[in-house]
Amino acid sequence: MSRIGKKPIAIPDGVRIKCDKDTVTIEGPKGKIVQPIHSLMKIEVDEGAKLFSVVRPSEERQCKELHGLTRTLLANNVIGVTNGFSKSLEIIGLGYNIKMQGQELVLQLGFSHPIKVKIPEDINIEIQNQTNPGKFTVAGIDKQQVGQFAANIRRLRPPEPYKGKGVKYADEIIRRKAGKAVASSS
Repeated sequence: MSRIGKKPIAIPDGVRIKCDKDTVTIEGPKGKIVQPIHSLMKIEVDEGAKLFSVVRPSEERQCKELHGLTRTLLANNVIGVTNGFSKSLEIIGLGYNIKMQGQELVLQLGFSHPIKVKIPEDINIEIQNQTNPGKFTVAGIDKQQVGQFAANIRRLRPPEPYKGKGVKYADEIIRRKAGKAVASSS
């Protein structure tokens, strides 16, 4: 039995859930998410108790696999439309910085040219310090989209282990290496 799949999901105040045949629409104060679900999974909404749960039709392997996944995706969507998700990143390096130009991020990451990245519609970027831009936050209602966009930015210049220069998550710890050792002459 899937322990995660059996747990019901609470419906917070201000959140509306609408179930169609293959989609679940979750609407809340931060926005609206349409989540496609597999045709084997069924959603049961209990309006009185303000709960909904995912039900699987049988004990087949595929049903078991989809049960916990579907429940987790829907729970993340409920959290997204109420609180949202965010990832904090830092740019470390002399001359490295980030700027907003309309719907694009302009990153100076030590290359001979600036890198321009288009920001998706549902993603918000907040640069913490305008005078010394190095810390910024990627936020949105879709957990997967926020994480993927943050990973794409980090991938442009991952932190290197000698000086730590590059783009890293705020809570990421970079294992540093010692530089070249001076050879002793004997």
